[in-house]
Amino acid sequence: MEPKAHHVIIGLFTLIAVAAALMFALWLAKSSADREWAYYEIVFDHAVSGLAKGNPVLYTGVEVGDVLGLQLDQSSPGYVRVLVRVEQSVPVRENTRAGLVLANITGSMSVQFSGGSKDSPILEGTRDDPARITAEPSAFNSLLTNGEALLTKAEMLLTNANKLLSQKNTENMTVILQNAREASDSLLGSRDQLIALLERMDDAGKRAAEAADKVSTVSKNANALLQNEGKSVLTSMSAAMNTVQQTAARIDNLTRDNEGALDSGLQGMGELAPALRELRSTLRNLNQFTRRLEEDPTGTIWGGPSIKEVSQ
Repeated sequence: MEPKAHHVIIGLFTLIAVAAALMFALWLAKSSADREWAYYEIVFDHAVSGLAKGNPVLYTGVEVGDVLGLQLDQSSPGYVRVLVRVEQSVPVRENTRAGLVLANITGSMSVQFSGGSKDSPILEGTRDDPARITAEPSAFNSLLTNGEALLTKAEMLLTNANKLLSQKNTENMTVILQNAREASDSLLGSRDQLIALLERMDDAGKRAAEAADKVSTVSKNANALLQNEGKSVLTSMSAAMNTVQQTAARIDNLTRDNEGALDSGLQGMGELAPALRELRSTLRNLNQFTRRLEEDPTGTIWGGPSIKEVSQ
């Protein structure tokens, strides 16, 4: 009888556990059915990889609903429409933002709401007419996009590096390094000459600096001379020019005032010219007579030939 009693107890316990599980499932279903939901359609303009039906919907990290379905926009396949339901008690407002977040390391994604100010109206949507929200690019999606671009650039960099490190370029680089080594050895061998050349250049630089100082000194002296004595010379020249201008003005006035007298004087000098010629002829004859008188006084006075006039 004891083994039979044990089997009855085990069977009874199993029936009680199954009944409790069924009652708990019915309670969960009733609780979920009694819950009130608000429905939203989120429009994504980028890929939603990792998002699937049943994935959770979060509001600032707290689970408030789930994803009901995903479909492509018939008019523009580049857009994805995601239907979600959120507990109606959660205040989803017009300025609330929606995006994707990484749910776990397997790559599963969740929809997350964030933001929303108190003065913004609350969005209300039903299953037949869900409220529409335009999603923002998520940080994870931007990271993936930038990661793809980064990988592409890294691949191009590696390709270019392989081309750069080809056998021909390696040989050329080896030759360049050998030439550089030979050039450095040659410079080391001519170190003493280079040092002497640098010393001469240093001396030349010092001399150039001294010459520049001298030129600067001469320039300063010339500048001082022009500023001091040059001003007095310019002042004297200015005074002389003023005097010359005044004298020229006086001569001009004098000439203008005595224009008639000057004309008469010039005419008198024209009439004086014949008289001067007669006087010159007389003086010449008198000179000849005096010479003859000295040579032959008696003949000249008492019967000598008459004095002939010399034509002009």
